[in-house]
Amino acid sequence: MRLARAKVNLWLNIVGRRADGYHLLDSLVAFSDLADVLEVGPADGLSLALEGPRAAEIAGEADNLVLRAARLLADRAGVSPRAAIRLAKHIPVAAGLGGGSADAAAALHALVELWRVAIPVGELFDLSATLGADVPMCLAGQAALVSGVGEVLRPAPPLPTCTILLVNPGMPLATPEVFAARRGAFSAARPVPAAWPDLGGFVAALAARGNDLTEAAISLRPAIAEVLGVLRQSKGARYAAMSGSGATCFALYDSADAAHSASSRLPVGWWRHAGRLISG
Repeated sequence: MRLARAKVNLWLNIVGRRADGYHLLDSLVAFSDLADVLEVGPADGLSLALEGPRAAEIAGEADNLVLRAARLLADRAGVSPRAAIRLAKHIPVAAGLGGGSADAAAALHALVELWRVAIPVGELFDLSATLGADVPMCLAGQAALVSGVGEVLRPAPPLPTCTILLVNPGMPLATPEVFAARRGAFSAARPVPAAWPDLGGFVAALAARGNDLTEAAISLRPAIAEVLGVLRQSKGARYAAMSGSGATCFALYDSADAAHSASSRLPVGWWRHAGRLISG
């Protein structure tokens, strides 16, 4: 069994653009205890069974990223892609939480073990990058400073202890749409300290950077602004922002009680998860 944890961009700055059109990032990524669950077993062919509360959101996909990851690894290893894969889906789809990328990364880890593939770590990361910019960071599965188009990872300083509340207004938002809607100048990358002194210093660093895709995402899904407003006014919230390209937003709190209390006061139609922020 492999956990495919939800990715959270604690800050996300766009610092440039390559000649091929891909944007260059400066981001701090961590993971939540919210996770999809992936299991693999031997089989005569390749299959994917979906279950869980969010399974219906990807049931109609013609080619799930998990299956693409399996075929890609099998081709690299020179083996037949034979595995029965079961995916319990809990992370909302197209929500800025990297759910599909986390699933693909979990599949790569599980299938390397099942098929006994001998592949250098660096080559596995290069392989994962061909599936999407978020897959390498999900493959690493620990807090990281992310640059390039998402493929350059450095270990992040230890994160202060806190709890996180994830909230989505109940609407998907495709990443390409948000990047296409983005306007304005690029941000400058900022130096990162070896450690943050406490939660207060940490949230000050987050606030100084923010998420450069927020304005574009709000132009496409105005409800994001409402979510951010509610989170920022919630009792005990130390910081609130949007994750990734949205539409999921997050708030950080000192205690689990504060996060759960804020969660209980949200509108009924909003998806939410109160839990832990995981460094690695």
